[in-house]
Amino acid sequence: MAQVEATTERVVAADAEKVFDTLADYSGTRAKLLPEHFSEYEVREGGDGEGTLVHWKLQATSKRVRDCLLEVSEPTDGELVEKDRNSSMVTTWRVTPAGEGRSRVVVTTTWSGAGGIGGFFERTFAPKGLGRIYDVVLARLAAEVEK
Repeated sequence: MAQVEATTERVVAADAEKVFDTLADYSGTRAKLLPEHFSEYEVREGGDGEGTLVHWKLQATSKRVRDCLLEVSEPTDGELVEKDRNSSMVTTWRVTPAGEGRSRVVVTTTWSGAGGIGGFFERTFAPKGLGRIYDVVLARLAAEVEK
């Protein structure tokens, strides 16, 4: 099983603290950032960053739905890590200053992919598909924090 990785980034016109706080607001803003690929969104514990437990279903393709139960941690300043209890998937959000009143947001998702020919296709196409989904999330994040 090979490691699969998808990374997307965007510079937004808002300071890093505001951007991070918006991403970490699972009980409020986060649900508004998610496109139609996400369903059954529910905060089960916490709701603000570290210690949050959040559930959603992610439909990456018409046939592939992943049931996610994510534990949120904040290992360093400006970093949110979402570890899925149901799989090997880990998503890391990093928010860093990018000049006056601007921030760079980088989201990276990794998981243990399938082997064989199925794994080849997963490693080839899944990162692009997930990248498109996170492009929408980051665009919505930018619209939210740049108000």
